[in-house]
Amino acid sequence: MKPILFFCALVVSVSVYSQELFTMPKGQQSRASSFENPNGLKGSGGKTNQGAKGNAFEPLKAGESKILLETTDAGTIQRIWVTIGDRSFKMLRSLRIQMYWNGESKPAVDVPFGDFFMAPLGRPVAFQSALFSNPEGRSFNCYIPMPFQKGAKVVITNEGNNDLRQLYYDIDFVRLDKPQKDILYFHANWNRETKGAPEKDFELLPRVEGKGRFLGVNVGVNVDSSYGTTWWGEGEVKMYMDGDAQYPTFNGTGTEDYIGTGWGEAAFMHLYQGCMVADDKKKQYSFYRFHIPDQIFFYKDARVTLQKMGGGDDPEVKRLKAKGVVLQEISVIMRNGFARLLDRPVAMTDPDFPKGWVNFYRVDDYSATAYFYLDKPSSNLPPLAPVAERVQ
Repeated sequence: MKPILFFCALVVSVSVYSQELFTMPKGQQSRASSFENPNGLKGSGGKTNQGAKGNAFEPLKAGESKILLETTDAGTIQRIWVTIGDRSFKMLRSLRIQMYWNGESKPAVDVPFGDFFMAPLGRPVAFQSALFSNPEGRSFNCYIPMPFQKGAKVVITNEGNNDLRQLYYDIDFVRLDKPQKDILYFHANWNRETKGAPEKDFELLPRVEGKGRFLGVNVGVNVDSSYGTTWWGEGEVKMYMDGDAQYPTFNGTGTEDYIGTGWGEAAFMHLYQGCMVADDKKKQYSFYRFHIPDQIFFYKDARVTLQKMGGGDDPEVKRLKAKGVVLQEISVIMRNGFARLLDRPVAMTDPDFPKGWVNFYRVDDYSATAYFYLDKPSSNLPPLAPVAERVQ
C-alpha cells in the first residue's frame, strides 16, 4: 500500500470509530461469535473435530432462524462478516436479518440481508466504503459500531422456499465491564415502492420519532422501461427534521447530486458515496451516501424522502405523454432560464410550451435501506414487509 493511502485509511479509522491504536482500554474484552464459538465465550472456540475446522458453516433451511449472537453484557459490535453459498436475488431478499438491543422484543434492525449489506438489487459487486465492503463480490462486511448497554441479539431467518446450504459468519465485538452512558442505538429500516402516485415522494426513511443521527442510505432502482431512454434520476432528496411539515430543512438538487456526482450516474465507489450498479441495458441502478463528515442530527423526529422524478428532451417527453405513459411535467431547463410549470402551467400541446430539458414526475421501482442511530433501543417504525412483497 502506498504511504498516502495508508495514512488516509488510518485517518478514516480513527475519525469513524474514535479509536486510538496505541492505548490499552480498561474494562474491555475482545470477543468474536461464529459457529466455531457461538457468542464468543472465553476459551470455548473450536471444540468440534478436535479443534480442526469442524463447524465453519451451517445450513439455514427454509423457514429456519439462527441466532448469530446473544449476550446480556454491555458492549459494542465492531464488525460483521458473512458469506453464503447462494447469492441470488431471491435468496438475498428472502433472508431477514434482525438485531435487538437491551432485551427489547422489537428489533432495531429488520431488513433483507442483501439490502442491509449494500446489494439492494440482489447484485453483489466488489466495492469498499467507510462502513461496508465486499472485497470480491462474494462476501459481506459491515463496520458500523453498534453499542448496547444490557445485551444484544442478532438473528438471521430464511423466509424463502429454498434451503441455504452454507452460511458462514463472524461477529466481532467487545464486552464491557460497565455500560456506556448516553449512547445512541443503531437502527436500520427497509422500504420499497413499486407503484403509487408519481408526485408522492418515495420515503428513504419513514418518519422516525426520537433523538438521533441519520447515518445514510443505500438505494436500488429498477427503471420502468416504458419511459424509453429518458433519465430517471432528477429527484431531489429532502430531509424533514424536528417538526418540519410541508417543507423540509434539507433540500438537495438531484439524485446523482446527492451522491456527489453530476450529469448522470456511472459506477464509482468512494468512502462516503458511490454507485455500485449503473446498468443501462438492464435498467438497474444502486447507490449510497453516508453522512459521516457531514453529520445529520435530529432532536425530535426525522423523515427522508426522494422525489420520483426524471427528465428528457421535450420532443421525447411529449411523445411519451401522447402515448399515455404516466408522467407529469413540472419544469423545463432552457438555454436562457428555468420554466416552473407548476407555478405557471403550460400544456405540452401548447405551441408556447418551452423547449429544452423537461423534468417530470414518473413511477419506477425504488427500494432503500436507511441507517440511523436513535436514543432508544427500538423505534416506532413498522416491521419488515412480507417476503412475497420483497421478491416480486
